[in-house]
Parts: sequence; structure tokens; C-alpha cells
Amino acid sequence: MKVILGISGSIAAYKSAYLTRLLVKQGHEVQVLMTEAATAFIAPLTLSTLSKRPVYSDVSSETGWNNHVDLGLWADVLLIAPAGANTLAKLANGLCDNILSAVYLSARCPVWVAPAMDVDMWHHPATQANIRRLQEHGVRVIPVGHGELASGLVGDGRMAEPEDILAFIEQSMPGKPEQQRLKGKKALVTAGPTYEALDPVRFIGNYSSGKMGIAVAEALARQGAEVTLVLGPTALRPVLPGINVVSVQSAQQMYEACAKEFDQTDITVLAAAVADYKPRDFSSVKIKKKDDELSLPLAKTIDIAATLGKQKKPGQCLIGFALETNDAEQHAMAKMERKNFDFIVLNSLQDKGAGFGHETNKITIFHRNGLKKTFDLKSKTAVAEDIVAEIDLK
Repeated sequence: MKVILGISGSIAAYKSAYLTRLLVKQGHEVQVLMTEAATAFIAPLTLSTLSKRPVYSDVSSETGWNNHVDLGLWADVLLIAPAGANTLAKLANGLCDNILSAVYLSARCPVWVAPAMDVDMWHHPATQANIRRLQEHGVRVIPVGHGELASGLVGDGRMAEPEDILAFIEQSMPGKPEQQRLKGKKALVTAGPTYEALDPVRFIGNYSSGKMGIAVAEALARQGAEVTLVLGPTALRPVLPGINVVSVQSAQQMYEACAKEFDQTDITVLAAAVADYKPRDFSSVKIKKKDDELSLPLAKTIDIAATLGKQKKPGQCLIGFALETNDAEQHAMAKMERKNFDFIVLNSLQDKGAGFGHETNKITIFHRNGLKKTFDLKSKTAVAEDIVAEIDLK
């Protein structure tokens, strides 16, 4: 890959030297960009020596204009590590006062950031709002670590270790031809929530972000599959090119989109958090507040998993998810049988760092043959790779 490594002002910049070395050792071309503040933490000469390319810290230098547009078009991936709070704020709001932010605004490739800052800065509402905004723009955020920080405090905010960052980046790119074991296969993935309209401005929904399903769609695409992603209402989108995204709102719309594709698919992964109920009656005008109480009669939505499970043909692989709060294993096993899944992925809200909204997940996979596999807490990108590795089309 052609990798632009952006380094902003942070004590974690010392890790960028090792990260540069790892990237080069893996055969990637690395172009380092530094903010002015970053040069106070690590010398450009160090990074230039390791990357075997000149380091740019301004849009112009002694050799002339460092074309941020050309750099943005050259790269296969833009990685900013460390990404301090100031740099995250600039990127989230489109500010362009250094070469790093200029290249970010010019880049057409996937963008990853590895935040690094003190615990209170990381948890500040302004920083978290900037993170959410970047994710809405398609930027992938590598989870921060927990531990002792430069301030002496212990908490969240450490930049991820270089080995972990490299794994995130390489997993995000298409696999090499010899690694694409699903080449020629068609895959269907559902992700995100569904919104069931009550009136023109209100709906019944849930907290699903779609991160897990999007990660599964990308993992399938990296293995060479032709992927259609039926995506509920979320601002997140896959960064891997070539995935066909079908945007829907309601459970009925999601079913109709799946029904069009299911018969021709080899692999179907139902990762969406589909609403079980919808308002029985839709009001064409906004419901006004009148009484102290409001009763909402609800009707069941279509059971997408059960419907597709009945239609499944020999040779098709159907995978479901179960998010549980109690008696998790029993509920997951029963759901797998009821809906004719080949295997089911269980995650529990009782597990810290798992479920809606997190960058991580902790899963257990149950196969119909009784095989059970439990995995440690991992990034959702890594979890998606584990799920796809369990698919057997023989």
C-alpha cells in the first residue's frame, strides 16, 4: 500500500518511528507528514531515514511546493497516528491550516486516526463530538488504550500500539488474490437499526450504530465476495470500495431489499438490529401533546431472519446475531434453531465493551453441529474477521 502517515503534536509521536519501520518492513510505501507541533516531539530526520522519503511539515519547503492534492490522490490509505485533540478538532470541522489537514481534505482514500491524549481530554464532550463527526464522514477510529498517561494519570487516551495499528490498517484493505477464498461468491449483509415511523417526526428505533455489520461487509469484501449491504438509518458507511450499499429505514423496507437479493446469494449475514414492533397506526400529522398518558398500539414487524430461513436452499449459508441481557446462551441456541441459521453470533450487554455503540465487541459463536467458540474482547474489525473465518461453504 501507499500509506501517508500523519503525525500530530503528542508525546505518543515517539511510537510513530516504530510504526513507520513496521509499515516499511511489511513492504508498504510510507510518506510521513508532520504538524509543526509534532516536530518538537520527534525529529523529521528520524522519520525520513526510516521511511526513505523526505518528511513534509509544511505545504512548501526548500524544494518547492509540496502538493497536498497530489499527495491525497497518491495514497491508498491516510493514517494519522498520533491524532491529538487539536488535530481531531481541525479534521472534524474542515479547518485547513497545515499540510496534514490539507491532505486530509484532498484525500479520496480510506482515512484512519489513532487518537492520543490525556484521559479528561479524551472524555471531554467536545472531543467525543468531534470523534462522532469524523465517523459520520467515514473516518475509522482506532480505539484508544487504557493505562498510565504522560500526565501520571491512569485512564483512557493512550495511542494504540504500533502492531495493533498496523493490524487495523491491513485488515481494512482488500486481501491479496491468494487470500480471497470467497472470490466469485455473493454475500448479503444487513446492518444498523430500523426506524418504525409513528408520525412524520417520531419513530421507534434502537441504539445500533451499524459498526458491526459494516465491519462484516468489509471483511467479506476483503475475502473477494461481491457484497450487498442493506443498511438501516446510520451516518456510518463502509470505507472499502466496491460494496453495494442499499439504504433503508423500516423493517419492511429492509426485508424487501433482502428479498430481492437473497435467492442469488451464497452468504447472508443478518447483523441489523431490526425493530420487533411498529406502531399499528401511522399518523400523517404530528401527534400533539394532550393527555398525561399516551397509549401506542403496536404490531409485529416482519421477521426477516425467520422468513429468509424458510427460503434457504442447500448450499446457502445463513448467519444471525443475538444480543442478549440474560440467559444468553439458551436464547441464542433457540434462536439459531428457530430461524434456521448455520451459526449464530452471540454478544451480551453484560460484557463490558460489547454491544451497541462500542468500537469493540466480545462474541461467542454457536454452530448447528454443537461447536461453540468463545473469543476475547476485540475491535469490531477483528471480530468481523473471526466471523467470516467461520464460514464454510463446502
